[in-house]
Amino acid sequence: MTTRKASAAEIAEAPLAPMEALLVEVLPPPPGWQYEPKWDGFRAIAARDGDACEIWSKAGKPLGRYFPEVRACLRRVKTRHLLLDGELVIPVDGRLSFEALQARLHPAASRIAKLSRETPAQLLLFDCLLVGGRTLRDAPLRERRWELEKLIASFDDPALILSPASLDPDRALAWLASSGGALDGVIAKPLDGPYEAGVRAMRKVKQRRTADCVVGGYRQTAAGGVASLLLGLYNSKGELDLVGFCSAFPAAERAALAKTLGKMERGAGFTGVAPSGPSRWNPEKSRDYIALEHSLVAEVLYDQVTAGRFRHAAKFLRWRPDKAPRQCDRNQLARPLRPSEILDLTDNSGRISYA
Repeated sequence: MTTRKASAAEIAEAPLAPMEALLVEVLPPPPGWQYEPKWDGFRAIAARDGDACEIWSKAGKPLGRYFPEVRACLRRVKTRHLLLDGELVIPVDGRLSFEALQARLHPAASRIAKLSRETPAQLLLFDCLLVGGRTLRDAPLRERRWELEKLIASFDDPALILSPASLDPDRALAWLASSGGALDGVIAKPLDGPYEAGVRAMRKVKQRRTADCVVGGYRQTAAGGVASLLLGLYNSKGELDLVGFCSAFPAAERAALAKTLGKMERGAGFTGVAPSGPSRWNPEKSRDYIALEHSLVAEVLYDQVTAGRFRHAAKFLRWRPDKAPRQCDRNQLARPLRPSEILDLTDNSGRISYA
C-alpha cells in the first residue's frame, strides 16, 4: 500500500481544503470511476491526534464546538490518529434537516449542548486520508476506501456512517432518481487518483428539480424596474405561501415583464406565508412587494428546500399558461428519503467490492 508517515501538522492543524468536483451534465463512464451520493449537509474534514479532535468546515473553519457529540464519537475510535473526509448531517424525524444543521451554528454552548442531545448529528464518511499515523493522500482511491471500510467495520456507532459507493453509474443515477430531496447529486471519483486537496478532480451531476409556481408578487428596483419575481405554492389550507424568488432576467425583457405584471397588480398576493418587510441592511432587495392576482404560473429550477422555502434563488425556465394556478401546491416538492432508505438502495452497508 502506498503510504507515508504523517507529519504533526497534518494531524493537529487545519488540515487541508477538501477535494472538489467539476459540474458536468453526464457522469464519466466506467471503468476507472467510483460513484457516490452527494449528500445535502455540511462538508467536513475530521482530524484526531490522540485526545485532541477537531472538525473543519470546507472553508477551514473549526466546527467541533457545534457538534460535540460527533467529536466525542471520534475520540472513542480505537485508532488515535485520523484524518477523514465526510458530510455532517442531522436526521430529524428520520429525514435529513439542513435547517437543524444551521441551528447548530449558535454562540451559546448551552444551546448547542441541548440540540446535540435532542437532535444528534451524524458524520457520513467517504474518504480516509490518514489512519494510525500513516498518510494516504497519495494513495489511490481504491486503497483509501478499503482503509475507510475497515475502520468503520471496527467501530459500531450510529454517529459514524459509511457513505455508499458503487462502480456502476446506472446504479448511482438510480439513487438520484429515487432520493427525493435527500441527495444533492452524484459524485464520480477517479479510482486510481490520489486525494487532490482543493482541486476539482471529481465530477458531479446535480439533482435537477423543477416546480410550477404562482407569481404572487414582485419587487422593484430603485428605478422602478422588476428586481425579482416572488414565487408561491398553495398549502393544505388553500393559502398561497412564499417559497422563493427568481431574478436573473435580461435587461431587454424587464420592460415587457413590467407591463405584464402591471395588469395584475392589486391582487391578493401571498395569503399564507408572506414576504418580510423592508430591511435597513439591504433596502433594494427587501422593498415592500407589489401583490399580484393569482394568474401567472412560472416553471422554475431549484436545488434544495429548507424550512419550506427554496434555499437559493430559483432559475426561471418558462411560463406555463397551460397550468391552472390552483394546481401549484406544495405536493410538487420532493419528499426527502431517510438515510436508511438510501442504504436500502445499496447493499445496506455502503461497502464496495473492487473484485
